Amino acid sequence: SGYIPCTTNPGTSNSVGYKHEGYQAVETTSTLTCPKCGHMAVETMPTDACTYFYECLSCGTALHPKPGDCCVFCSYGTIPCPPIQQQKSCCR
Repeated sequence: SGYIPCTTNPGTSNSVGYKHEGYQAVETTSTLTCPKCGHMAVETMPTDACTYFYECLSCGTALHPKPGDCCVFCSYGTIPCPPIQQQKSCCR
């Protein structure tokens, strides 16, 4: 049928949902860690753009992607950006 059951809220009357086969949920929040001061900030990732620059909220250091990474989330985040999560090419 192309749809597989998935658990959305275990233990509730609404515990079974459906998702399309091959569908991959995309996480849109990631915790960025400043390499200079270690400050951690939970940020929302855009799903339609890459974040090339980010200013640390604690020390003001400008974060840029590391060589080979497409964005600051891929370099300093706990979760890579949405395009990378979906195994698509990023914004390059």
